[in-house]
Amino acid sequence: WLPVTQKLSFRKFIEQSDLLEELKYDFNEKAELRHTETHGPFAFNYYKNVLERNSKRYWALGHLLEQYIYELLEKVCKLQKVYIPPEADEEPRSFFFMSERALSNHRSALLVLLQDHGVVRAGQWSQQAIIHHGLQHGSQIPCIQMALQAHYDVIVLNPNDNFVGQQTGKEWKGLLTQNVELSPRKMVQTESFSHQESLQYIPKRCSNTPEEHMAYIWDYFISKTEGKDVAFIVHGYGGLVFMDLLVRKKWDVMSKVYAVALIDSEHHVGHQLGSDVQLLEWVNQHCREWVTSPKPLDKPATTILKKEFPTVSAGTEKHNLAPSSSLQSIFKYFRKALKAKAAINFSRVSIVTRSSTKRKQSA
Repeated sequence: WLPVTQKLSFRKFIEQSDLLEELKYDFNEKAELRHTETHGPFAFNYYKNVLERNSKRYWALGHLLEQYIYELLEKVCKLQKVYIPPEADEEPRSFFFMSERALSNHRSALLVLLQDHGVVRAGQWSQQAIIHHGLQHGSQIPCIQMALQAHYDVIVLNPNDNFVGQQTGKEWKGLLTQNVELSPRKMVQTESFSHQESLQYIPKRCSNTPEEHMAYIWDYFISKTEGKDVAFIVHGYGGLVFMDLLVRKKWDVMSKVYAVALIDSEHHVGHQLGSDVQLLEWVNQHCREWVTSPKPLDKPATTILKKEFPTVSAGTEKHNLAPSSSLQSIFKYFRKALKAKAAINFSRVSIVTRSSTKRKQSA
């Protein structure tokens, strides 16, 4: 499903990082990460029972995957990398990706992808899923390809790119050989890049937090698309970020967004939307959530805590596999929602036309 060639090889990034011996991995024809000699899956315990060095090796792999997927977004999905804020060319800044005509093509719908919090960057649903289950399950590339084939334009957000200071592969090479003991507090950080001794915490303007990143891109990009139907796919903490946007930009979001697919979301309608009747009615009509569940895909899975809009099973009990598991169902939901919106708009136009005709006849 992905054209894996020498030019698009993950191996190229490892070779450039000087970590060729520690990370003998590449993606096979099924886009699964495999050892280049044994063809086995990724093994965390490379340095036998040395947690700190194994964690640093894992962080290094994650950073290289991040850069690799950025390249796939540009070269495979043909998306453009857009820096924000555009005028800040001499200071730390974030970026996101979008299709070439995302802001100008008013005849197509726009799909916005908003992932979970943590180490995942643009183009990823789950770094862990990429490493252990492959690009088809952990990356957003299958979703983007499906959207482009269905004639959507696409915006891929990068809400967790909030600070500068990520290590390059060559810098990790030195860290892997250091035998420095970590305190228990630092040992806990195995799932993030926030290793305190190796990062500079310089915030990126307009992208200090996922919420700020989302609001900025809405204000300066998405809101500029006149007459464009917008849909969101949000995963985990992305659901909380979307609800924050909805509260901040209430009327603008309600007028432009026709459907929201939430996946195992961390939003809280009671705390975020309060008792705003208009917002509660809007989410009931325009949102659907796919939650981790032992039930088959699409079976009702309403919980006691979440009754604000339809909730169905994602077809898996694993949070990091829920996006790939529910993808087909989500696009089916979008097609129905867009048809329903078009029918409502056509009905309104017909009513206005008939009213105009009657006025002309009576005159």
